Amino acid sequence: MTTNEIKHILLWCVGLNYVVLFVWFGVFVFAHDWMYRMHGRWFKLSIETFDAIHYAGLSVYKIGIILLNLVPLVALYLVL
Repeated sequence: MTTNEIKHILLWCVGLNYVVLFVWFGVFVFAHDWMYRMHGRWFKLSIETFDAIHYAGLSVYKIGIILLNLVPLVALYLVL
């Protein structure tokens, strides 16, 4: 596999992961009550705990995108 192919794959990974992140954020903002009711059937969570879990999840996911996809992509562009 060439470095150009790796750059192309990492670029697609960054794009797709950010789409997932934005969809998650959009559903969390615009369908918050529906999500809370759906998860409330399975888990006994307060609204504050539910919000904190999703905020932490969004943060960890974003950091994962940056560390595992974006940084290697930038490094490849800088090296080549």
